[in-house]
Amino acid sequence: MTLHHGPLGTPGGANATRLLLLGSGELGKELLSAAQRLGVETVAVDRYDGAPAMQVAHRAHTIDMTDADELRRVVEAEDPALIVPEIEAVATDELGRLESAGYDVVPTAEATRLTMDREWIREFAAEEVGVPTSDYRFADSESAYRDAVEEIGLPAVVKPTMSSSGKGQSVVREESEVDAAWTAATEGSRSDTGRVIVEELVDLDYEITLLTVRHGDETTVCPPVGHRQVDGDYRESWQPHPMADDALADAREMARAVTDGLGGHGIFGVEFFVADGEVSFSELSPRPHDTGLVTLATQSLDQFELHLRAILGLPIPEVELEQSGASAAVVADESIDLPEFDGVDDALADPAVDVRLFGKPDAYDGRRMAVAVADADDVETARERASDAAERIEVFEGATDGEE
Repeated sequence: MTLHHGPLGTPGGANATRLLLLGSGELGKELLSAAQRLGVETVAVDRYDGAPAMQVAHRAHTIDMTDADELRRVVEAEDPALIVPEIEAVATDELGRLESAGYDVVPTAEATRLTMDREWIREFAAEEVGVPTSDYRFADSESAYRDAVEEIGLPAVVKPTMSSSGKGQSVVREESEVDAAWTAATEGSRSDTGRVIVEELVDLDYEITLLTVRHGDETTVCPPVGHRQVDGDYRESWQPHPMADDALADAREMARAVTDGLGGHGIFGVEFFVADGEVSFSELSPRPHDTGLVTLATQSLDQFELHLRAILGLPIPEVELEQSGASAAVVADESIDLPEFDGVDDALADPAVDVRLFGKPDAYDGRRMAVAVADADDVETARERASDAAERIEVFEGATDGEE
Protein backbone atom coordinates (compact mmCIF):
# COMPACT_ATOMS: atom_id res chain seq x y z
CA MET A 1 0.00 0.00 0.00
CA THR A 2 1.20 3.49 -0.88
CA LEU A 3 0.38 6.02 1.85
CA HIS A 4 -1.63 9.05 0.77
CA HIS A 5 1.02 11.59 1.82
CA GLY A 6 -0.28 14.28 -0.56
CA PRO A 7 -2.25 17.39 0.33
CA LEU A 8 -5.77 16.92 1.67
CA GLY A 9 -8.41 18.28 -0.68
CA THR A 10 -11.88 19.76 -0.31
CA PRO A 11 -14.94 17.47 -0.07
CA GLY A 12 -17.06 17.76 -3.19
CA GLY A 13 -14.22 19.26 -5.19
CA ALA A 14 -12.13 17.79 -7.97
CA ASN A 15 -9.21 17.65 -5.50
CA ALA A 16 -11.16 15.77 -2.78
CA THR A 17 -9.34 13.12 -0.76
CA ARG A 18 -11.93 10.34 -0.96
CA LEU A 19 -12.25 7.43 1.48
CA LEU A 20 -14.57 4.54 0.58
CA LEU A 21 -15.69 2.45 3.55
CA LEU A 22 -16.80 -1.15 2.98
CA GLY A 23 -19.13 -2.02 5.85
CA SER A 24 -20.82 0.86 7.64
CA GLY A 25 -21.39 -0.17 11.23
CA GLU A 26 -20.75 1.72 14.45
CA LEU A 27 -16.97 1.51 14.17
CA GLY A 28 -17.10 2.85 10.64
CA LYS A 29 -19.34 5.69 11.84
CA GLU A 30 -16.65 6.81 14.29
CA LEU A 31 -13.96 6.51 11.62
CA LEU A 32 -15.89 8.62 9.11
CA SER A 33 -16.62 11.22 11.77
CA ALA A 34 -12.87 11.49 12.39
CA ALA A 35 -12.24 11.63 8.63
CA GLN A 36 -14.65 14.51 8.15
CA ARG A 37 -12.85 16.52 10.82
CA LEU A 38 -9.81 16.38 8.51
CA GLY A 39 -11.79 17.35 5.42
CA VAL A 40 -11.82 13.86 3.88
CA GLU A 41 -14.70 13.10 1.53
CA THR A 42 -16.41 9.95 2.78
CA VAL A 43 -18.40 7.26 1.00
CA ALA A 44 -20.15 4.53 3.01
CA VAL A 45 -21.09 1.16 1.55
CA ASP A 46 -23.13 -1.60 3.18
CA ARG A 47 -25.62 -4.35 2.41
CA TYR A 48 -28.57 -2.46 3.91
CA ASP A 49 -29.91 1.07 3.79
CA GLY A 50 -29.43 3.42 6.71
CA ALA A 51 -26.39 1.70 8.22
CA PRO A 52 -24.73 3.80 10.97
CA ALA A 53 -21.80 5.16 8.93
CA MET A 54 -24.11 6.04 6.05
CA GLN A 55 -25.71 8.59 8.36
CA VAL A 56 -22.51 10.68 8.54
CA ALA A 57 -21.07 10.04 5.06
CA HIS A 58 -21.14 12.41 2.11
CA ARG A 59 -22.58 9.60 -0.05
CA ALA A 60 -23.71 6.02 0.41
CA HIS A 61 -24.24 2.88 -1.67
CA THR A 62 -26.23 -0.23 -0.78
CA ILE A 63 -24.83 -3.34 -2.48
CA ASP A 64 -23.90 -6.96 -1.86
CA MET A 65 -20.23 -6.44 -1.01
CA THR A 66 -19.46 -10.10 -1.70
CA ASP A 67 -20.49 -9.55 -5.34
CA ALA A 68 -17.26 -8.76 -7.19
CA ASP A 69 -18.99 -6.98 -10.08
CA GLU A 70 -21.03 -4.76 -7.76
CA LEU A 71 -17.96 -3.95 -5.69
CA ARG A 72 -15.91 -2.97 -8.74
CA ARG A 73 -18.77 -0.85 -10.11
CA VAL A 74 -18.91 1.26 -6.95
CA VAL A 75 -15.13 1.58 -6.64
CA GLU A 76 -14.70 2.66 -10.24
CA ALA A 77 -17.59 5.14 -9.95
CA GLU A 78 -16.17 6.73 -6.77
CA ASP A 79 -12.45 6.39 -7.61
CA PRO A 80 -11.34 6.63 -3.95
CA ALA A 81 -7.88 7.43 -2.67
CA LEU A 82 -8.40 4.77 0.02
CA ILE A 83 -10.58 1.65 0.23
CA VAL A 84 -11.15 0.75 3.88
CA PRO A 85 -12.88 -2.58 4.67
CA GLU A 86 -14.67 -2.55 8.03
CA ILE A 87 -16.14 -6.06 7.94
CA GLU A 88 -15.18 -9.54 6.75
CA ALA A 89 -18.02 -10.09 4.22
CA VAL A 90 -16.30 -8.50 1.23
CA ALA A 91 -15.19 -9.94 -2.14
CA THR A 92 -11.53 -10.10 -1.15
CA ASP A 93 -10.34 -11.58 -4.46
CA GLU A 94 -11.78 -8.52 -6.19
CA LEU A 95 -10.03 -6.27 -3.65
CA GLY A 96 -6.80 -7.91 -4.75
CA ARG A 97 -7.54 -7.15 -8.38
CA LEU A 98 -8.46 -3.55 -7.54
CA GLU A 99 -5.21 -3.19 -5.60
CA SER A 100 -3.28 -4.51 -8.61
CA ALA A 101 -5.05 -1.87 -10.70
CA GLY A 102 -3.64 0.85 -8.45
CA TYR A 103 -6.21 1.35 -5.71
CA ASP A 104 -4.99 1.53 -2.11
CA VAL A 105 -6.69 -1.11 0.09
CA VAL A 106 -6.25 -0.74 3.87
CA PRO A 107 -4.11 -2.28 5.24
CA THR A 108 -3.63 -4.46 2.12
CA ALA A 109 -5.91 -6.71 0.09
CA GLU A 110 -3.91 -9.73 1.23
CA ALA A 111 -4.22 -8.82 4.90
CA THR A 112 -7.97 -8.39 4.46
CA ARG A 113 -8.20 -11.79 2.78
CA LEU A 114 -6.11 -13.55 5.40
CA THR A 115 -7.85 -12.12 8.43
CA MET A 116 -11.43 -12.67 7.25
CA ASP A 117 -10.77 -16.40 7.50
CA ARG A 118 -9.85 -17.87 10.90
CA GLU A 119 -8.12 -20.77 9.14
CA TRP A 120 -5.76 -18.52 7.20
CA ILE A 121 -4.90 -16.20 10.08
CA ARG A 122 -4.39 -18.99 12.59
CA GLU A 123 -2.10 -20.91 10.26
CA PHE A 124 -0.31 -17.70 9.30
CA ALA A 125 0.31 -16.76 12.93
CA ALA A 126 1.25 -20.25 14.11
CA GLU A 127 3.15 -21.64 11.13
CA GLU A 128 4.56 -18.64 9.24
CA VAL A 129 5.14 -16.13 12.03
CA GLY A 130 5.68 -18.76 14.72
CA VAL A 131 3.75 -17.22 17.62
CA PRO A 132 2.20 -19.59 20.17
CA THR A 133 -1.53 -20.33 19.85
CA SER A 134 -4.00 -22.66 21.51
CA ASP A 135 -4.37 -26.13 19.94
CA TYR A 136 -6.79 -26.19 16.99
CA ARG A 137 -8.18 -28.30 14.14
CA PHE A 138 -10.24 -27.45 11.04
CA ALA A 139 -13.08 -29.49 9.57
CA ASP A 140 -15.28 -29.18 6.48
CA SER A 141 -17.66 -32.09 7.10
CA GLU A 142 -19.56 -33.38 10.08
CA SER A 143 -17.43 -36.52 10.28
CA ALA A 144 -14.20 -34.50 10.12
CA TYR A 145 -15.66 -32.19 12.76
CA ARG A 146 -16.31 -35.11 15.11
CA ASP A 147 -12.74 -36.32 14.56
CA ALA A 148 -11.46 -32.82 15.38
CA VAL A 149 -13.49 -32.68 18.59
CA GLU A 150 -12.10 -36.06 19.61
CA GLU A 151 -8.52 -34.94 18.90
CA ILE A 152 -8.85 -31.61 20.74
CA GLY A 153 -10.95 -33.04 23.56
CA LEU A 154 -13.67 -31.43 25.63
CA PRO A 155 -14.25 -28.72 26.61
CA ALA A 156 -13.67 -27.02 23.26
CA VAL A 157 -14.68 -23.89 21.38
CA VAL A 158 -16.35 -24.32 17.97
CA LYS A 159 -16.53 -21.42 15.48
CA PRO A 160 -17.12 -20.91 11.76
CA THR A 161 -13.89 -20.08 9.95
CA MET A 162 -15.66 -16.99 8.58
CA SER A 163 -17.93 -14.99 10.88
CA SER A 164 -17.92 -11.93 13.11
CA SER A 165 -19.36 -10.69 16.41
CA GLY A 166 -19.46 -14.19 17.85
CA LYS A 167 -21.95 -15.51 15.29
CA GLY A 168 -22.01 -19.30 15.23
CA GLN A 169 -19.61 -19.68 18.18
CA SER A 170 -20.23 -22.27 20.91
CA VAL A 171 -18.46 -23.69 23.93
CA VAL A 172 -18.87 -27.47 24.00
CA ARG A 173 -18.49 -28.96 27.45
CA GLU A 174 -20.48 -32.18 27.09
CA GLU A 175 -20.82 -34.79 24.35
CA SER A 176 -24.52 -33.96 24.14
CA GLU A 177 -23.64 -30.45 22.90
CA VAL A 178 -21.46 -31.52 19.97
CA ASP A 179 -24.22 -31.74 17.32
CA ALA A 180 -25.75 -28.38 18.24
CA ALA A 181 -22.34 -26.67 18.02
CA TRP A 182 -21.82 -28.01 14.48
CA THR A 183 -25.23 -26.70 13.42
CA ALA A 184 -24.62 -23.30 15.01
CA ALA A 185 -21.19 -22.95 13.35
CA THR A 186 -22.37 -23.89 9.86
CA GLU A 187 -25.48 -21.71 10.07
CA GLY A 188 -23.55 -18.77 11.55
CA SER A 189 -20.89 -18.71 8.83
CA ARG A 190 -20.52 -15.69 6.55
CA SER A 191 -19.64 -17.96 3.66
CA ASP A 192 -20.70 -21.25 2.18
CA THR A 193 -17.40 -23.04 2.87
CA GLY A 194 -18.91 -25.12 5.68
CA ARG A 195 -15.54 -25.09 7.43
CA VAL A 196 -15.26 -24.77 11.19
CA ILE A 197 -12.41 -24.42 13.65
CA VAL A 198 -12.31 -26.49 16.84
CA GLU A 199 -10.06 -24.99 19.53
CA GLU A 200 -9.07 -26.18 22.93
CA LEU A 201 -10.83 -24.22 25.65
CA VAL A 202 -8.01 -22.54 27.51
CA ASP A 203 -8.44 -22.01 31.25
CA LEU A 204 -7.78 -18.29 31.01
CA ASP A 205 -6.41 -15.85 33.52
CA TYR A 206 -7.80 -13.17 31.17
CA GLU A 207 -7.87 -12.08 27.51
CA ILE A 208 -6.76 -8.78 26.04
CA THR A 209 -6.66 -6.74 22.85
CA LEU A 210 -3.52 -4.89 21.85
CA LEU A 211 -4.40 -2.09 19.44
CA THR A 212 -1.33 -2.07 17.21
CA VAL A 213 -0.71 0.77 14.74
CA ARG A 214 1.61 0.45 11.74
CA HIS A 215 2.47 3.93 10.50
CA GLY A 216 5.35 5.00 8.29
CA ASP A 217 8.28 2.83 9.31
CA GLU A 218 7.08 2.51 12.90
CA THR A 219 4.74 0.37 14.98
CA THR A 220 2.94 1.76 18.03
CA VAL A 221 1.26 -0.58 20.52
CA CYS A 222 -1.41 0.95 22.77
CA PRO A 223 -1.84 0.00 26.44
CA PRO A 224 -3.65 -3.34 26.86
CA VAL A 225 -7.44 -3.44 26.68
CA GLY A 226 -9.18 -6.05 28.82
CA HIS A 227 -12.57 -7.31 27.70
CA ARG A 228 -15.48 -9.56 28.51
CA GLN A 229 -17.38 -11.48 25.86
CA VAL A 230 -20.69 -13.34 25.76
CA ASP A 231 -20.83 -16.17 23.20
CA GLY A 232 -17.79 -14.68 21.51
CA ASP A 233 -19.26 -11.18 21.20
CA TYR A 234 -17.91 -8.09 23.00
CA ARG A 235 -19.95 -6.79 25.91
CA GLU A 236 -17.49 -4.81 28.03
CA SER A 237 -13.92 -3.49 27.76
CA TRP A 238 -11.54 -1.52 29.94
CA GLN A 239 -8.11 0.09 29.70
CA PRO A 240 -5.52 -0.41 30.99
CA HIS A 241 -5.71 -4.09 31.84
CA PRO A 242 -3.04 -4.92 34.45
CA MET A 243 -0.37 -7.30 33.18
CA ALA A 244 2.94 -8.61 34.44
CA ASP A 245 5.84 -6.89 32.69
CA ASP A 246 7.09 -10.07 31.02
CA ALA A 247 3.61 -11.06 29.76
CA LEU A 248 3.03 -7.58 28.34
CA ALA A 249 6.45 -7.61 26.66
CA ASP A 250 5.67 -11.01 25.07
CA ALA A 251 2.27 -9.82 23.83
CA ARG A 252 3.71 -6.63 22.36
CA GLU A 253 6.44 -8.58 20.57
CA MET A 254 3.87 -11.01 19.12
CA ALA A 255 1.59 -8.16 18.03
CA ARG A 256 4.46 -6.53 16.18
CA ALA A 257 5.52 -9.82 14.59
CA VAL A 258 2.06 -10.72 13.29
CA THR A 259 1.23 -7.23 12.00
CA ASP A 260 4.67 -6.86 10.41
CA GLY A 261 4.02 -10.17 8.68
CA LEU A 262 0.76 -8.86 7.26
CA GLY A 263 2.15 -5.45 6.28
CA GLY A 264 0.30 -2.29 5.29
CA HIS A 265 -0.63 0.62 7.51
CA GLY A 266 -3.40 1.31 9.99
CA ILE A 267 -4.63 -0.12 13.25
CA PHE A 268 -4.92 -3.83 14.01
CA GLY A 269 -6.87 -5.30 16.92
CA VAL A 270 -4.71 -8.22 18.04
CA GLU A 271 -6.33 -10.51 20.62
CA PHE A 272 -4.43 -12.69 23.09
CA PHE A 273 -5.18 -15.30 25.73
CA VAL A 274 -3.19 -15.29 28.95
CA ALA A 275 -3.17 -18.51 30.97
CA ASP A 276 -0.79 -19.26 33.86
CA GLY A 277 1.07 -16.12 32.87
CA GLU A 278 1.75 -17.44 29.35
CA VAL A 279 0.55 -15.43 26.34
CA SER A 280 -0.88 -17.00 23.19
CA PHE A 281 -2.30 -15.48 20.01
CA SER A 282 -6.06 -15.71 19.49
CA GLU A 283 -7.35 -13.58 16.60
CA LEU A 284 -6.69 -10.41 14.64
CA SER A 285 -8.77 -7.73 12.90
CA PRO A 286 -7.01 -5.37 10.46
CA ARG A 287 -9.14 -2.39 11.49
CA PRO A 288 -10.52 -0.62 14.58
CA HIS A 289 -11.79 -3.14 17.11
CA ASP A 290 -15.07 -3.21 19.03
CA THR A 291 -13.21 -3.55 22.34
CA GLY A 292 -11.28 -0.41 21.36
CA LEU A 293 -14.39 1.75 21.82
CA VAL A 294 -12.98 2.30 25.31
CA THR A 295 -10.27 4.52 23.76
CA LEU A 296 -12.95 7.19 23.23
CA ALA A 297 -12.56 7.79 26.98
CA THR A 298 -8.92 6.97 27.65
CA GLN A 299 -6.29 7.82 25.04
CA SER A 300 -4.82 11.08 23.75
CA LEU A 301 -5.77 9.79 20.28
CA ASP A 302 -8.57 7.23 20.08
CA GLN A 303 -8.31 4.17 17.84
CA PHE A 304 -10.25 5.83 15.00
CA GLU A 305 -7.99 8.87 14.90
CA LEU A 306 -4.95 6.59 15.00
CA HIS A 307 -6.27 4.47 12.11
CA LEU A 308 -7.03 7.54 10.01
CA ARG A 309 -3.69 9.23 10.64
CA ALA A 310 -1.82 6.02 9.84
CA ILE A 311 -3.54 5.45 6.49
CA LEU A 312 -3.26 9.12 5.49
CA GLY A 313 0.45 9.17 6.32
CA LEU A 314 0.00 11.81 9.02
CA PRO A 315 2.23 12.02 12.12
CA ILE A 316 1.31 9.94 15.15
CA PRO A 317 2.76 11.23 18.44
CA GLU A 318 3.33 8.98 21.41
CA VAL A 319 -0.02 7.55 22.48
CA GLU A 320 -0.70 8.51 26.08
CA LEU A 321 -3.24 7.00 28.44
CA GLU A 322 -4.91 10.10 29.87
CA GLN A 323 -7.11 8.23 32.37
CA SER A 324 -8.50 4.79 33.08
CA GLY A 325 -11.73 3.99 31.28
CA ALA A 326 -14.32 1.39 30.36
CA SER A 327 -17.02 0.73 27.80
CA ALA A 328 -20.22 -1.32 28.09
CA ALA A 329 -22.47 -2.36 25.22
CA VAL A 330 -26.22 -1.81 25.16
CA VAL A 331 -27.71 -4.96 23.63
CA ALA A 332 -31.23 -5.57 22.32
CA ASP A 333 -33.15 -8.62 23.50
CA GLU A 334 -35.83 -8.73 20.78
CA SER A 335 -36.49 -7.85 17.14
CA ILE A 336 -37.60 -4.25 16.69
CA ASP A 337 -37.97 -2.02 13.63
CA LEU A 338 -36.93 1.59 14.24
CA PRO A 339 -36.16 1.08 17.93
CA GLU A 340 -36.40 3.83 20.52
CA PHE A 341 -34.17 4.43 23.54
CA ASP A 342 -35.19 5.41 27.04
CA GLY A 343 -32.93 6.20 29.99
CA VAL A 344 -30.28 8.10 28.04
CA ASP A 345 -30.85 11.10 30.32
CA ASP A 346 -30.24 8.93 33.38
CA ALA A 347 -27.09 7.44 31.82
CA LEU A 348 -25.69 10.89 31.06
CA ALA A 349 -26.45 12.23 34.53
CA ASP A 350 -22.96 11.05 35.50
CA PRO A 351 -20.55 13.64 34.01
CA ALA A 352 -17.87 10.95 33.60
CA VAL A 353 -20.11 9.02 31.14
CA ASP A 354 -20.62 9.45 27.40
CA VAL A 355 -23.10 7.52 25.25
CA ARG A 356 -23.11 6.59 21.56
CA LEU A 357 -26.44 5.49 20.05
CA PHE A 358 -25.42 3.69 16.86
CA GLY A 359 -28.56 4.52 14.88
CA LYS A 360 -29.10 1.00 13.53
CA PRO A 361 -32.49 0.88 11.78
CA ASP A 362 -33.53 -2.39 13.38
CA ALA A 363 -32.70 -4.50 16.40
CA TYR A 364 -32.65 -8.21 17.11
CA ASP A 365 -31.83 -10.37 20.08
CA GLY A 366 -28.14 -9.92 20.89
CA ARG A 367 -27.49 -6.98 18.54
CA ARG A 368 -25.36 -4.16 19.93
CA MET A 369 -27.33 -0.92 19.63
CA ALA A 370 -25.33 1.57 21.71
CA VAL A 371 -22.34 1.88 24.01
CA ALA A 372 -21.63 3.74 27.23
CA VAL A 373 -18.05 4.85 27.88
CA ALA A 374 -16.75 6.21 31.16
CA ASP A 375 -13.49 7.43 32.68
CA ALA A 376 -12.25 7.32 36.27
CA ASP A 377 -9.08 7.31 38.34
CA ASP A 378 -9.12 3.50 38.33
CA VAL A 379 -10.45 0.75 36.10
CA GLU A 380 -12.92 -0.74 38.57
CA THR A 381 -14.70 2.58 39.07
CA ALA A 382 -14.78 3.17 35.31
CA ARG A 383 -16.29 -0.29 34.75
CA GLU A 384 -18.96 0.35 37.35
CA ARG A 385 -19.83 3.69 35.77
CA ALA A 386 -20.02 2.34 32.23
CA SER A 387 -22.01 -0.76 33.17
CA ASP A 388 -24.44 1.25 35.29
CA ALA A 389 -24.99 3.71 32.45
CA ALA A 390 -25.55 0.92 29.90
CA GLU A 391 -28.07 -0.78 32.18
CA ARG A 392 -30.08 2.43 32.42
CA ILE A 393 -30.66 2.51 28.66
CA GLU A 394 -33.68 0.56 27.43
CA VAL A 395 -34.16 -0.44 23.79
CA PHE A 396 -37.85 -0.76 22.99
CA GLU A 397 -40.45 -0.64 20.25
CA GLY A 398 -42.04 2.76 20.11
CA ALA A 399 -45.44 3.74 18.79
CA THR A 400 -45.89 3.28 15.03
CA ASP A 401 -47.71 5.71 12.75
CA GLY A 402 -51.30 6.06 13.77
CA GLU A 403 -50.70 4.83 17.32
CA GLU A 404 -50.75 7.01 20.40
